[in-house]
Amino acid sequence: MTDITAAGVFRMGDRTVKRMGYGAMQLAGPGVFGPPKDHDTAVNVLREAVASGVDHIDTSDFYGPHVVNKLIKEALHPYPNGLTLVTKVGAVRGADASWNPAQKPAELAAGVHDNLRNLGVEALDVVNLRITGALHEPTEASIGERFSALAELRQQGLIRHLGLSNVTAKQVEEASAIAPVVCVQNAYNVAHRADDALIDSLAAKGIAYVPFFPLGGFSPLQSSTLTAVAARLGVTPMQIALAWLLRRSPNILLIPGTSSLAHLRENLAVAQIVLPDDAMAELDAIGAEKVH
Repeated sequence: MTDITAAGVFRMGDRTVKRMGYGAMQLAGPGVFGPPKDHDTAVNVLREAVASGVDHIDTSDFYGPHVVNKLIKEALHPYPNGLTLVTKVGAVRGADASWNPAQKPAELAAGVHDNLRNLGVEALDVVNLRITGALHEPTEASIGERFSALAELRQQGLIRHLGLSNVTAKQVEEASAIAPVVCVQNAYNVAHRADDALIDSLAAKGIAYVPFFPLGGFSPLQSSTLTAVAARLGVTPMQIALAWLLRRSPNILLIPGTSSLAHLRENLAVAQIVLPDDAMAELDAIGAEKVH
């Protein structure tokens, strides 16, 4: 079994997690909607992730909806000491599988209570406020009222730590003036580099950066450079893309998702890949022209 400790650890609030985590989104059915195609495999993926040392699982009650959190509870409850479950609120699913904003304070509170109930916990380790809008390009708008609503739930003891998702540097600053921010989840990968400056700023402040779509999301990364570096090192291009993220900055935490045991093992093996300097320079060039 792969030792993921080689990737190091990072502190989120009062919790220290291994940088190699797991994203549970893909455990739901097609389009992140409905039950998994293979229930037993979904449960086994979760159990093997934790048995392999993963102590940071990313989820949300709108995955399914409700499906993924119930799978996590079935597979792992009572939760082992040290396991950090990071969830997010800010959207709900329609009966047609649509993704709909749920950004009003009452809707955010309802989302928190849904997560509490379906995960079977009295307090959520980390809750990210997901700002709805364009998937890859956050838009500037005040998030003070929304973040304050979650900060109030944190004061009530229902949430231990707060984070943000799909936000700008200005929004991180606005939220941080209301309550501590322990992590930011934005779209970022070796080819999509708009957040380079934000990552460095967060690192200086001790705030984790958790890229979603680290492998390109619905449009998987394709690059001759990734392929060439992977061939030299004897691994897959997607493993190289994840290894680049681990080396990019010490505050980056990975949550690659999968519903496959074989793919889970492949992802976790990234913790032991050492990228030489020349390979890192080649990979940096992939996204250099897109940085803005």
